[in-house]
Amino acid sequence: MSGWWRSATASRIGWSPPLQDALAVALCWLAAFVFRFSLLRNNAPANIVHIVAVSLPLAVIVWSGCLLAFGVYRTPWRYASLPDVRRLATASGVAALALAATLLIVRLASFPRSIVLIHPLLAGSALLALRLRARARAERRMPDGAQPLLVLGSVDEAAEALQALRGNRQWHARAVYSPLVAEVGSSLQGLDVLGAPQSLAEAARALRLRHALVAARAGSDRRRLLLEQASDAQLTLLTQPRAEDWLPQGNIALRSLQLDDLLGRETVELDARGLSELLAGGCALVTGAGGSIGSELCRQLARFGIGSLVCIDSSEYAIYRLEQELGSRHPALPVRYLTANVREAQRMLELFQAWRPRVVFHAAACKHVPLMEQDNAIEAVRTNVLGTLNAARAAALCGAQRFVLVSTDKAVNPTNVMGASKRLAERALLALAAAHPATSMVAVRFGNVLGSSGSVVPRFAQQIAHGGPVTVTHPDIVRYFMSIAEAAQLLLQAALVGHSGHIYVLDMGEPVRIVELARLMIRLSGRTEDEVPVVFTGLRPGEKLFEELLADDETTLPTPHPKLRVARHAEADGAALELDALRRDFDVGAETSPALVRRRLAELVPEYQPQRGPEPPA
Repeated sequence: MSGWWRSATASRIGWSPPLQDALAVALCWLAAFVFRFSLLRNNAPANIVHIVAVSLPLAVIVWSGCLLAFGVYRTPWRYASLPDVRRLATASGVAALALAATLLIVRLASFPRSIVLIHPLLAGSALLALRLRARARAERRMPDGAQPLLVLGSVDEAAEALQALRGNRQWHARAVYSPLVAEVGSSLQGLDVLGAPQSLAEAARALRLRHALVAARAGSDRRRLLLEQASDAQLTLLTQPRAEDWLPQGNIALRSLQLDDLLGRETVELDARGLSELLAGGCALVTGAGGSIGSELCRQLARFGIGSLVCIDSSEYAIYRLEQELGSRHPALPVRYLTANVREAQRMLELFQAWRPRVVFHAAACKHVPLMEQDNAIEAVRTNVLGTLNAARAAALCGAQRFVLVSTDKAVNPTNVMGASKRLAERALLALAAAHPATSMVAVRFGNVLGSSGSVVPRFAQQIAHGGPVTVTHPDIVRYFMSIAEAAQLLLQAALVGHSGHIYVLDMGEPVRIVELARLMIRLSGRTEDEVPVVFTGLRPGEKLFEELLADDETTLPTPHPKLRVARHAEADGAALELDALRRDFDVGAETSPALVRRRLAELVPEYQPQRGPEPPA
């Protein structure tokens, strides 16, 4: 019985729209006769009953057949759109012509020919009205359990967001808040468009809303303004997921606004075809694969159809976590997970020769400025400089096509050991590039990466979770930021377009004041600065108020990618740099005192000026 009932119910639901259309066609056919003979006050022929009795079934059959033939019922009425209206208009036109031809063949005596002109106008309007009514009811009806939200953005931006929200059973738009004064007071898909002079906080309170969907485009001033107002209004902010996040699942679910979204940076446009040609079928190797940048590089590489992937990291736990993630996401991809240290030259050479990578990304590094400044100075040099030498030389000896060094803005006019060691690593790489022209070797500089290990964002989040205070070193300190995904994608692009011996600089956008970032995180957590105060602790050893992407004697040249530029040094970076001397100065057996390490770094990196920075603020 239950199987029969489900079948009958499905049948009834499936045929309901055609039956409704057939009824509408029949009623419009009768209405055409009423209009023709009653409203126009014309005398009906004596055989009017016979005419209607014969022609009515013909009208229903011909119109129903044409509507089915043109696929009018492929789209549910509640989702009807402009292409469906065009399909309906075409089917109606063909049906009117087909019915006229049928009536000519039947030759009904005294048939009023004007009916074939009146009926299509009535029937077409009725069929369209049925669909618009279903669409309007679906948009007005809030799904059970759906939460209301406010859409933030201009009318054009909100229209795209509302299109994506259609059919969403979790969220339902109540109104639009636009930053454009000219749009305030208008309506969008039945929703009121609000805005100044009414503040966002006032609009949210009036509508009793606690959630807002950020529809304003990334990188726009309007988006930044709306984010600031939304944080002051204590709204929980949502955004639409990126395509790579929802395509595997096949559904679009809104997610909470993340710090990557707060940067307001536009999506990186990759040369997917060029990268596929470079990577497809080959082997890619990533050092520091368990770190923030390294693991994201591995995720990005897996998208381009590489033949195999080799992941190297000195941390057993980091490489284990990467194995668990990649194994579940890409079970068919051949991946080798290796625990090895880039400071061991022979081990690197053995691994590179065993796997013969086509492309190498060298992300292994010591990067924490205060930790590397004193007792760990020799560790920073051995990892950042000697580790780069070992990996780059192994890549050249095994025939790799490309080698990319992940560098940092702290290598520009460095004031700390970490920055000086990365600058020396750049010079060492360029010296190797001159000695091994068969392998293209490039370095890529970028600033801070949101959410990476050791960055301020995880520390701020932890401090906020514990009720504060949030510690910032200086009220005027600024940093360049980009998302982990953006950094990894631009590293891939640099591998494709890079010319050996060049240092590339990424477009980091506008610098961000760290204190403003901390305050925004506090507000987005739903708290105030009274509840979670910001405390200034003073600059740490080797820390600068601001970072630079270029040295004083450098200029930049454009590349085919708008977010990549070439940093050209006034003199050849690798010239007169004795690589064997580097090993004697810093390798096992060398003097390791921090003072001696800093003194030797100052000799090898002329722009390195050790300093403690300004005094802590009062």
